[in-house]
Amino acid sequence: MKKTNNLVTGNILSTLLKLSLPILGTSFIQMAYNMVDMMWVGRLGSHAVAAVGTAGFFTWFGNSLVYITKVGAEIGVSQSIGKEDYKGKNKFIYNSFLVNIIMAIIYTLIVITFNKQLIGFFKLGDANIIKLSQEYLIIVALGLIFTFLNPLFTGIFNASGNSKIPFLINSVGLVFNIVFDPILIFGLGIFPELGVAGAAIATVLAQAIATLLFGISFIRNGYSLSLKNRKYIDKKYIYKVCKYGIPTASQNCLFTFFAMIIGRIIAQYGAVAIAVQKVGSQIEAISWMTAEGFSAALTVYIGQNYGAGKWDRILKGYRATILISSMIGIFATVLFIFFGDIVFTLFIPEKEAMLKGADYLRILGYSQLFMCLEITTTGAFSGFGNTITPSWVGGVFTGLRIPAAILLTKYTSLGIDGVWWSISGSSIVKGLLLTFLFIIMIITPNKEKFIKSIDNLQEGS
Repeated sequence: MKKTNNLVTGNILSTLLKLSLPILGTSFIQMAYNMVDMMWVGRLGSHAVAAVGTAGFFTWFGNSLVYITKVGAEIGVSQSIGKEDYKGKNKFIYNSFLVNIIMAIIYTLIVITFNKQLIGFFKLGDANIIKLSQEYLIIVALGLIFTFLNPLFTGIFNASGNSKIPFLINSVGLVFNIVFDPILIFGLGIFPELGVAGAAIATVLAQAIATLLFGISFIRNGYSLSLKNRKYIDKKYIYKVCKYGIPTASQNCLFTFFAMIIGRIIAQYGAVAIAVQKVGSQIEAISWMTAEGFSAALTVYIGQNYGAGKWDRILKGYRATILISSMIGIFATVLFIFFGDIVFTLFIPEKEAMLKGADYLRILGYSQLFMCLEITTTGAFSGFGNTITPSWVGGVFTGLRIPAAILLTKYTSLGIDGVWWSISGSSIVKGLLLTFLFIIMIITPNKEKFIKSIDNLQEGS
């Protein structure tokens, strides 16, 4: 951006907090989008929640694809600023936009064309849920271009050290969503009762407003959305964006795919079980979206300081961030284990769903600290441009949830709780392993050479 905030000088804790608090606010806003939808849709019953949750897998998969450009831009822009390479920064920005828009168009066409087959993958077995899922999916697919662009805009502003703009813009979108969700779902005045479709329309309109505001802010910060920016298009930088972003995007796409298979296992236990998982995962976002906020801030902070060669600030910044993130994980553990039933009742007031939801939160509660360690440390790796290590750790151990879930549900008396234990257990292992690997990397005497060797490995991949 025309205005960038330098993160390589000044008090480390205050610098991190100044950067991370608006990012955390943005993360909570993104979480709130989904939670607001679920709270209102929950009033329509478990069938409606199951429909929205099932269709939501494909917007989730789209968000995973966005990581290619978001992570690529965050790493490239932040490291370029640290090196004071502003021409390179511009090239990372515009080549990220090019890749992002092409992906959005292709994915939109795929989702709209094959919506029946995509929903059919889950073998829901209920005609009403299937119909509602397809209806919701088609509407949100029409707004996927906004879903793709907003995280990229957010990443670019964050990488420039200007995290307040994404926070303010996403706040506006959230307020719109909060106001229009109940109006369009249940009907008010001139607006008819649209049910599940109303939730989809409200979300798309909120995202569109955010994209418009991002575009205005982008221009005000000295940039143009004109085709004249083709002078910055460079195959070398397209490759760099993809090199940085593809491992993280691949991990998230695999995560989504594994979640879809887990979803098929859960579907065998009926609509209530599906609803419990969908709502429970939104409640769990209290911790993982907070950790994502710290992770994004740490990526930018380490990126700039790595570009400037300031190792002492990198280590101190990681320590401070991991401490704060751990406190969030411990808070979530206490909340979910001891007060899960109260929290779940806010979303679905049905007694059966509340009881099963409390079990979900209790079991997932044991892994919250470790999940926060994993997510935050992933951001630290990304700051160095090393996205391959957290990607293989995440991919392997998330994939192991599937055989674990099958074994625990079929060959033990746990039933559906076996699925929740497979998720919780893998999160514990990922958090411990990834934190251990990062500590080994950062304390090795030849750490700079080691990091460059990983970068060369990514270059080859």
